[in-house]
Amino acid sequence: MKNKSVPADIDIARQAIMLHIDEIAGKLGIAVDDIEHYGKYKAKISLDFYRQTENQPKGKLILVSAISPTPAGEGKTTTSIGLGDALNRIGKRTTVCLREPSLGPCFGMKGGAAGGGYAQVVPMEDINLHFTGDFHAIGLANNLLSAAIDNQIHHGNPLEIDQRRIVWKRVLDMNDRALRSLTVGLGGVANGVPRQDGFDITVASEVMAIFCLAESIPELKERMGNIIVAYTRERRPVRAKDLKVHGSMTVLLKDALKPNLVQTLENNPVLIHGGPFANIAHGCNSVIATKLASRISEYTVTEAGFGADLGAEKFFNIKCRASDLKPDAAVLVATVRALKFHGGVPLKEVNQTNPEALEKGIENLKKHIENIHQFNVPVVVAINRFSSDLTEEIDLIKQKCSYLQVPVVESNHWAEGSVGAEELAHTVIELVDNNTMEFKLLYPDDMPLWNKVKTIAQKIYGADDILGDKKLRQKFRTLQEEGYGNYPICMAKTQYSFSTDPLLVGRPKRFDVPLRDVRLSAGAGFVVVLTGEILTMPGLPKIPAAESIDIDERGFTVGLF
Repeated sequence: MKNKSVPADIDIARQAIMLHIDEIAGKLGIAVDDIEHYGKYKAKISLDFYRQTENQPKGKLILVSAISPTPAGEGKTTTSIGLGDALNRIGKRTTVCLREPSLGPCFGMKGGAAGGGYAQVVPMEDINLHFTGDFHAIGLANNLLSAAIDNQIHHGNPLEIDQRRIVWKRVLDMNDRALRSLTVGLGGVANGVPRQDGFDITVASEVMAIFCLAESIPELKERMGNIIVAYTRERRPVRAKDLKVHGSMTVLLKDALKPNLVQTLENNPVLIHGGPFANIAHGCNSVIATKLASRISEYTVTEAGFGADLGAEKFFNIKCRASDLKPDAAVLVATVRALKFHGGVPLKEVNQTNPEALEKGIENLKKHIENIHQFNVPVVVAINRFSSDLTEEIDLIKQKCSYLQVPVVESNHWAEGSVGAEELAHTVIELVDNNTMEFKLLYPDDMPLWNKVKTIAQKIYGADDILGDKKLRQKFRTLQEEGYGNYPICMAKTQYSFSTDPLLVGRPKRFDVPLRDVRLSAGAGFVVVLTGEILTMPGLPKIPAAESIDIDERGFTVGLF
């Protein structure tokens, strides 16, 4: 369990005895001819192999989510890896499916996304940094489209783009608040036409969302072509296919679309592919990776970003709706420390005994359990245990959640690897074997867009209502009239609270959800609704993680976590 003497994540990863990636592929029945090597320990799996598995029976799909995130930490990715290792340990052929880390959080505040302690994916440094270049390809495809827009305007604007109604932004895979809003085309006639522009972080790009939903090169190209980049003065949409670059964008992504294969510290297979954030995008790894894993494994363990109000809700309502995936169970990760934080305890005091705060904070966990139950998905709560946690505190969580009829299991995978997650693995298997519920979506396709947003706000967040001015309501009506009313909703909301106020931790009540804007992602096939102060280009904290990351005289990276 945490707080015992465990080396730093990067030191554990560097000491790992990795198997050649051919051996990892062999565990899944993938022939060497069906993988493309990126050194000894990374590979891409061919799309031909993906197509060959199309008619194979599907294994069980387990979604790992969490309570609303806190500075105290929950350990969702670590739990996903630990559970995958434990299922393999007890004889269940299991593949873990994760998102690729973004460099923004790596060098910002959150750190990497390859697990921690003795539940990690390796090679950790490669995965957290440039990996196989997928994010670079996604950023280039996005920015090629941006360049084509300005080039079209520079050369006479034959598509009659209204420069005030360009909705496509450039992207960069780094937190940089100075790029949120800027002016391009300055410096004279040769440099184009001046206009307002801005950058999003790469994981917020619609290209990323499409990348994670498309299942083939033709589908990828079609979705790229449907991206709406701007409008004319007559409000006619201008799409990427009108600029005739959707084919070139797909060329940049053709290799990236192949899922990446790596391994855990215990030499079990992991597919890491795609990486949209769940607070501003749909927060799930690629459909290709998840479907492939489910076809070649008895169990697939995948995660959805941030808390279940964001990641799990979008996994169910967007990813499952688009791909016909059906989860068999969900694991909800929590820590005693984080629950105390949700109960109002300052971060520096979360290791101190405080049953009153813990009981109050458990309300956050209970709301997430109730939310997942709305989709008819059985839940197990995984308590990612720290050495400071008391048995009485774990018992209190079990007692307060008992009426919801969910098992609450301690897991010590961080300190013990798969051994520490065996009980969790057995509980998951029992949950799946006894599940008689039929998965259902939260809202039907034909529900009006405004009502879909209200349904999410009321049923998932616990809000009283949603708020929007006359102009915003008209935007919703226009999207409905233009034929996009059957699209699912992708909420852009703070991850720290059920409300739009990140300071309202726990389970807030008697609040409304103010809507700031609505954007159409026609290529991805969903409507993005922005709330509160959520930003699509984060900034670095006062002391970013980049200040602690360095390279020593041997060429080894230090400070990465």
